Order: sequence, then C-alpha cells, then structure tokens
Amino acid sequence: MSAICRLALLAPLALTSSACVGTRLLSDPTLTIHTQQGDELGVATEHGLVFLGHTANSGRAEVTAWFGDGPSVEPVVIEPVGGGLYTAETEIRLPSVTISFVDPKPGEQLTVIGRTEHGTWEARVTVADEPRALGILTSIPSELRGRADQTGAGVFVPDPEDPDRRKLVGLVAGIVSFQSAGTSREYLAVVGPQDLWRLVTHRHDEPKKRRWIYREDIN
Repeated sequence: MSAICRLALLAPLALTSSACVGTRLLSDPTLTIHTQQGDELGVATEHGLVFLGHTANSGRAEVTAWFGDGPSVEPVVIEPVGGGLYTAETEIRLPSVTISFVDPKPGEQLTVIGRTEHGTWEARVTVADEPRALGILTSIPSELRGRADQTGAGVFVPDPEDPDRRKLVGLVAGIVSFQSAGTSREYLAVVGPQDLWRLVTHRHDEPKKRRWIYREDIN
C-alpha cells in the first residue's frame, strides 16, 4: 500500500481547492505536468521523472521543464510506476536530482520546492512526530494553502557530499487532518522514500533504454 493510501485511511487529502544533470545555474528539476484535467508538479530524478497523477494517471500529457534560456515543453505519455506514482519519458534529458532513500526523522528540517505562474518558490518545513501516521508528515507552508496545482512539489534534504546540492526525499501529496480531544491538527502529507524506490525498480525493468537528445546549453 502506498504512502498516499496509508495516510488516506487516517484522514482525507485536502489539497483539492481549487540532458545530463545540468549546472546549478542552468537546471531546475521541478517540472509542471499539464493534462486535460489541470496542472500538477513533478521532479526529474536520475531514475526518471516522477509525479503523483493528481490530474491524470493515464494518457497523454505535456511536461514543462525550465532551462537557462527558458521553458521547454515536451509531449509525453503517462506510465504507472506503482504505489500511486507515475512517470513519463521525454525526448530530451532533463536536469535531474538524486533520490535519498533515508526516511527523515521527527524534528528534521526539509525544503519544499514548487513552481507557480510567478516562478519557483521554496519553503522550510519540519517533520512532525505523529504516531497515528504511517507516512511522513510535516508542517504546512503557506505556499501550499489552496493550491492544488502544487501537488507533487518536491521535498528535499541537503546532499551530505555537496552542501550546494539537494536530494529528493519525497513529493507533496496533500494535507491531512487529525482529530484529538475535540481539536484538529493539520499536517502536510509527503510520499517518501518507501514509495520512491518503485521508480528505481521501474527503470531497471525497462528492456531498452532510449537514447537522449542533449541540449547544447547544459553539461
């Protein structure tokens, strides 16, 4: 059972209002996934693009990636990975990040990175200590309130080998609410490493790896 499903058993999601790795300056692994039902976010990793299928879990879509010279729109076909995760293959290799498969601990600081019509935003969140949850919960940044199109925003930890880089540790799934003694507490639900490993397995199972089309403006 995926992290999304496990959290959904406790409380409903509430975000329903509504090339080779590039250089640090030229690349942005945060992607916009556009379908007929709307927009959501995804992240390009070394194992491929990953998103949650919030607006569509099959069929055609468009992926917008940002490079130093602006956005690039790629037509794709959505592929299920399992556990509530989805991927898609692009013609060009996207600027990507590595994945951390270590679950963050309560009290740990994480960085959420999303993208709106105004550009990329970042916010710090703290991992919550909630024994009733079976997945990762954090505090909720204001940038996610009432923004269903930010579902799938990447959640990152620092790369211990390079302080200027980050590793993906999860994707924003939504907001969950817990009732206790007549009071309600809300948290941000994050699909974490326990499910992201499915992307690695999916890529390893592919019988043939397609050749990338490289952009000249990234390394």
